[in-house]
Amino acid sequence: MNQDSLLLILKERFESFPNRHKGIKWNIVEEKLRKNPDKIKILLKMEESGGEPDVVLYDKKSNTFTFYDCSAESPTGRRSFCYDKEALQSRKENKPKNNAIEFAKSMGSKILNEEEYRHLQSLGEFDKKTSSWIETPSQIRKLGGALFCDFRYGTVFVYHNGAESYYAVRGFRTSITV
Repeated sequence: MNQDSLLLILKERFESFPNRHKGIKWNIVEEKLRKNPDKIKILLKMEESGGEPDVVLYDKKSNTFTFYDCSAESPTGRRSFCYDKEALQSRKENKPKNNAIEFAKSMGSKILNEEEYRHLQSLGEFDKKTSSWIETPSQIRKLGGALFCDFRYGTVFVYHNGAESYYAVRGFRTSITV
């Protein structure tokens, strides 16, 4: 996929979900993206791994747009990952294919934190059948845990698990700011 085809996909998604970015005009977003080809490359990685990125915030003060993964379920190309590098290295057997934190960094993005995840859920219903790792406070991570969220019964739930765990229905969502 090239830059122009990605921009067309992003435009179509933008127009299909106006509730995610009220008051924002696509031509301004596109202009900003064209001036930041490095960000387009990150969005391409988000798209290719199943994230379906879309604009979810505009910050007037910094004149920046924030994109989140907006796929209905956790991105298919980012599931069955443990939380971070330390967790991956701690597994002796049945290691997952990768870890969320390092993979997000390799894409040029970061995983959502709890506040961002809750903002995403205010824009629709996501992770009704899957779950997503979220940024975990260091005091929890130091004790071996990691946090994840999902949306069930009309509510966002935040849970904990061992950071080394991984499941076919758990992935992670990312964000970038342009």
